[in-house]
Amino acid sequence: MAWLRLSGADAATPPQSAALLAYVSDYGLLSSALVPHATSPFSRPMQIASLDHAMWFHADVAEGSWLLYATTSSWTGHGRGQATGKLFTQDGVLAAQTVQEGLLRLTPSAPAQPFTPHLP
Repeated sequence: MAWLRLSGADAATPPQSAALLAYVSDYGLLSSALVPHATSPFSRPMQIASLDHAMWFHADVAEGSWLLYATTSSWTGHGRGQATGKLFTQDGVLAAQTVQEGLLRLTPSAPAQPFTPHLP
């Protein structure tokens, strides 16, 4: 679980707030599918990619309000995982729900490579 607030969303319209929620709902959702394996993207080099992501909106979010993002995973295996998330307002109203399936794979150990941007 994590608390979040949409910074700078004070003047956002309800559709804009929903778009921001959809964006932030992707962050960290698949990490809950790694819990049964006692690992995280921060403890081991992982390749994580979204395969699909669906979201349902149930209530408008008040400007600048805090939301509790509760995530869980119902299944993980064969290099994939499925995770669900619920976003609650401070007073316990379910504002949105999301489901995501993703790729979860260990990456081979390799020496760190310096980042070199490719400029036109």
